[in-house]
Amino acid sequence: MVFFQLESPMRVVTIYGAQGLVFAWFAYLAYRILKRDRKRLNVIFAGFYLSVVVGTLFNFIYGPIANEQIVVILNYLTNFGAFYAPIFFVVFNLILLKSEKVITPTKQLLIFIGYGIYMFCMLFFVLAGEGWGVSLNASTNWSPVWHLPFFLYVCLGVTLFAIVPLLFLSFQVYKKFEDEQLKQKWKFFIFGVIAVMIFMYFIFFANFLNIASIRTIIGLIGLVLNLIGGYLMYIGVGRQLEK
Repeated sequence: MVFFQLESPMRVVTIYGAQGLVFAWFAYLAYRILKRDRKRLNVIFAGFYLSVVVGTLFNFIYGPIANEQIVVILNYLTNFGAFYAPIFFVVFNLILLKSEKVITPTKQLLIFIGYGIYMFCMLFFVLAGEGWGVSLNASTNWSPVWHLPFFLYVCLGVTLFAIVPLLFLSFQVYKKFEDEQLKQKWKFFIFGVIAVMIFMYFIFFANFLNIASIRTIIGLIGLVLNLIGGYLMYIGVGRQLEK
């Protein structure tokens, strides 16, 4: 049986207020990018926003549920959507840097699948039980608490396979531009990426430390970083994809 609980006003505001704004904003930006053209580059770029949107949607679903088994799985899907998102920009940068003749659709698919397998393996930590994955029940006030093995697995994997390649490739693309206007727009994109990624790492540590006040502060900071970061990435690159 599934019981519902949303007694905490702050929890409601965080899930359906702050995260709701990010959900709507990212969905809108993805729509703007795809509305004009659905060529491969547009779809890949919009994939970043849509991945976050899907992850956030699962968070909306499990927010009021008080059944540990269901909530833990939905939380895993939330994490998958959020942490999978950067790989879209990795592939996007590779295409800009090397062209689609070099980074063929097959190679792109292999990158997506390879990173997806790593993200899928988070599930083994989740299913391993107490002390390995994520605790999410009444004792944690229905907030996810990460144990050290899961924290290290996510941090190392996302950093080594997504964030480091993304930043490295972004700077390589930046150095290729000779036009100052293009370089300025690409700076916006890089700043936007950094803003969103900073928030992601904040979430890692907030879930690991499990301190209520830190969660609240990070929730507020995250709203600002995501709204601004999402927009900077859009005006830096996404808006040009509409043309």
